[in-house]
Amino acid sequence: MNSEKKTAVLAVSFGTSYPAARKNCIEAIEASIREALPDCMHYRAWTSKKILAKLKNRDSLHIDNVKEAMERMVSDGITDVVVQPTHVINGIENDEMKKDVLCFSDRFGSIRFGTPLLTSEEDQELVINAIAEEFRSLPSGEALVLMGHGTTHYANSIYAALDFRFKDMGYPHIFLGTVEAYPGIDQLLRMVKSYNPSRVTLAPFMIVAGDHANHDMAGDSPDSWLSQFENVGFSVRPVLKGLGEYKGIQEIFVRHVQEVLNSPIS
Repeated sequence: MNSEKKTAVLAVSFGTSYPAARKNCIEAIEASIREALPDCMHYRAWTSKKILAKLKNRDSLHIDNVKEAMERMVSDGITDVVVQPTHVINGIENDEMKKDVLCFSDRFGSIRFGTPLLTSEEDQELVINAIAEEFRSLPSGEALVLMGHGTTHYANSIYAALDFRFKDMGYPHIFLGTVEAYPGIDQLLRMVKSYNPSRVTLAPFMIVAGDHANHDMAGDSPDSWLSQFENVGFSVRPVLKGLGEYKGIQEIFVRHVQEVLNSPIS
């Protein structure tokens, strides 16, 4: 192995087939990390096989998967790697990504992992503050309903916990649910009706405003959250802006990388 130490940061994202979401969300997070850590080399990998294949076929665009990015770093003589996921929770995608990375543990002097967005108690408060800041101009009496992804992984419990924490931190008008797990649209409709807002703003609680945001949240189908809230009498405004666009969220990911780099290698 090269005796000269060369440290790299590998930013790992699920990915998106929406070019604007890639630029405004994923690339914005990556740019924040690069700017904060100019002395490191920087690499990218995406985990969604379906999205990677779609980009290659539709746009002739190749983005490395995790194993390809690891091979690339080996070829470039990287000795020490910090892997920073842009995942929201410590769920299935994060577990699978770690397995792929650790297959290369004998090829580097060290491999360390930064944590997903919502990992510590402090992360929860910082995320809530970032969202409250983003929607600070929401008129009194209106509700903000956030659409998370949801998972069968036990980490899904963070969504209900964070919904409670919004209220506990003084934001009774902010509600968080998921499109694929609990709490879902039925629970949200019941809770929001009880709050009785003058209008509902819908926004994705996902790194990118991709398929789920455009279709499941703001689409025209009868099953979309937009349609279901309108069907029970609410005036609804969708906001197609992923978490990756929020400066406060970008700063949390930067912080997670810095925490790893500033801690001793065990």
